[in-house]
Amino acid sequence: MGRYILRRLISAVPVLLGITVIVFAIMALIPGDPATAILGSYATPENVEKLNRDLGLDKPLVAQYFIWLGNMVQGDFGTSFSLNRPVIDEVLERFNATLILAGTAFVICSVLGIAAGVVSAANQYGWGDKAITFVVLLGISIPSFFLGMMMILYFAVNLRLFPVSGMWPIYGTRDIWALLDHLVLPASALAVVATGVIARLSRSAMLEVLRQDFIRTARAKGVHERGVIWRHALRAAMVSIIPVLGIQAGFVLSGAVYIEIVFQWPGVGRMLVDAILKRDILLVQGGVVFVAACYVMFNILVDVAQSLLDPRIKT
Repeated sequence: MGRYILRRLISAVPVLLGITVIVFAIMALIPGDPATAILGSYATPENVEKLNRDLGLDKPLVAQYFIWLGNMVQGDFGTSFSLNRPVIDEVLERFNATLILAGTAFVICSVLGIAAGVVSAANQYGWGDKAITFVVLLGISIPSFFLGMMMILYFAVNLRLFPVSGMWPIYGTRDIWALLDHLVLPASALAVVATGVIARLSRSAMLEVLRQDFIRTARAKGVHERGVIWRHALRAAMVSIIPVLGIQAGFVLSGAVYIEIVFQWPGVGRMLVDAILKRDILLVQGGVVFVAACYVMFNILVDVAQSLLDPRIKT
């Protein structure tokens, strides 16, 4: 297992390097001058040139990339132009908020998606299967940001059941109940599409397992149908479901960008949008690379979990 984990970690290095190249190239191709964005449109050419020199932006792009990459490997993501604070501090602070939102949405979509897929497969072509399929397809068809706006209009504005936006009350204590109150709508909106996808693929994986011989053997031995479904079939189907969870975790993390903007959630997604508008290159680069690295690490964890269920994957 140790060699397998080491091999997966080594294979992640070129992926992360490729991400740094793409992020750096995209930010370099965006029109506009960061120094002008910082100093304003009335800045003199001399001041703009001096600031570019101080920021190292007067060097060739290749040199800028390797300086940035070398500093980042040592844990120095640079200093945000617009916020005047270390990028890594800002990213870590915002990532906590994103992790709460995306993590809650991921738990919701994993539990509901797998449960819906199992129930649907166990009642194939029945009314339960048809009802779940209808709801799942409806959920997959609705964009998360549109669903989020409709939730705000109905549950927050009309019924006044939940706060319209934010992570905490403007006035009042920051306790767990206040956080949950603000979390219900954005986490639900973020989880809907992923729940549908997981449900559909869980249903397919379960149907495939339910046709196998060991399931017939378990039924022939008199194992209760609930035990066959939830203990034997679901465990075997998890080998196929876990990679889907890994992929959906990435979609939930990237989808959090839209939801954070709709609900004014103070996470990495909202930070990146603000940084792009202000041409804060180091903050954008550091934020994207950090999130991408977290996504790669999560996928390695998924692969390890899958290999524990099916040791053949390690070979």
